[in-house]
Amino acid sequence: MRWLVRLAGPTPLVRRLSTQSVLSAFGDGVFLTGSAVFFTQIVGLSAAQVGLGLSIAGAVTFALAVPLGKLGDRYGAKRVWAISSLVEALLYLAWLAIGGLGAFILMMIVLENVSSASRSARNAYRFDVFPREERVASNAYFRAARNVGYTFGALLAGLALATNDDTMIRAVPLVTAGLLVLNAVLVARLPAAIHHTEEAPLEAVLEEAGDKRSALRNKGYVAMSVCGGVLGTHQVLLNVVIPLWLVSETDAPRVLLAWLFGTNTVMAVLLQVAAARGITTVADSLRAQRRGAYFFVLSCGIVLVTHDTVGWVTILLVWIGHVTVTGAELFQSAGEWGLQAELSDPARRGEYQGVSQLGYTLGTVWAPAAYTFLAMEWGTPGWIVIATIVAVAAVAIHPAARAAERHLTRMGVDTAQPA
Repeated sequence: MRWLVRLAGPTPLVRRLSTQSVLSAFGDGVFLTGSAVFFTQIVGLSAAQVGLGLSIAGAVTFALAVPLGKLGDRYGAKRVWAISSLVEALLYLAWLAIGGLGAFILMMIVLENVSSASRSARNAYRFDVFPREERVASNAYFRAARNVGYTFGALLAGLALATNDDTMIRAVPLVTAGLLVLNAVLVARLPAAIHHTEEAPLEAVLEEAGDKRSALRNKGYVAMSVCGGVLGTHQVLLNVVIPLWLVSETDAPRVLLAWLFGTNTVMAVLLQVAAARGITTVADSLRAQRRGAYFFVLSCGIVLVTHDTVGWVTILLVWIGHVTVTGAELFQSAGEWGLQAELSDPARRGEYQGVSQLGYTLGTVWAPAAYTFLAMEWGTPGWIVIATIVAVAAVAIHPAARAAERHLTRMGVDTAQPA
């Protein structure tokens, strides 16, 4: 039992937020795992219609990311997080009433935008509620906890799908809704973050600052977020390119895929905190980004040679390639949290989180198509191009972060202190 407590975090607040992370990811994991079957068998859509709906919802959410992020600054991050979490839970209850493409698209637009507001407020709250030296380390515990929650959700949804019973599949969004209602209750009972309890209304602070302090005017931060998105394309390698490469270009057995994803989950749970240890300053965060990029490039070099290997050599190399790209995930995530914490205006954390989502999307949205084409069609030269893209982003993020830092200094912002 003691090891479980240690895994959840070193302080009561970290443990409370870790529990919330498990519960939230549990609910999300249940629906994500069963969503393809639910959309096609229950809602009655084709695969192409599902893809169209998701794309439209993603485009609308992208356009509204910054305004949604501002909600947390105006009304308080915890309040927006709690309300949007409850609304999100109630929306899952409505899935059973959805039928046809039009209703599906509308539902996805609303759900994705509510989720976006929730994420921005959640991240802003986490940065606000912890002192500077604990921000990155605490987020590492939450990332590990979310991986545990996703695993539980996938297992539960897998049991429902294994029955091949429509009644069980209809229960998937209901289970998700129940879990997310509990999540909303946990969020509402969290302590208030410091700068949202100041006597001066935050609206007055923002109006006095004017547009000069707008997150979108911090061009260095926008560029840094895009570079961070490119460095975050390790998820594309992990979930799309390496599995396709294994199936199409190597002699490795397909069952190896299960071991690969299992390895990733175990590493994310057990090693994320270690990867984030000691990261506080901008310099620390940039060093973590460099380490993540190194592991990303190393993974490309390892995987590309498996086209010509056979048997156990192929299996071992693909597995090592997956381990190294997981290393990229661990260090890049830690570096990203550090940069966001250190380079966000404390009075506009929600808005800065919206910009982070905007930049991250710009940095990643092209990657599935591009990386798949490069690896599958170009082979070795394609893998070298992928590695080069990541290396360029790793170099470019340094001047971008320093430009963001200079912008905040010119605005008289002290990011180490609460607003």
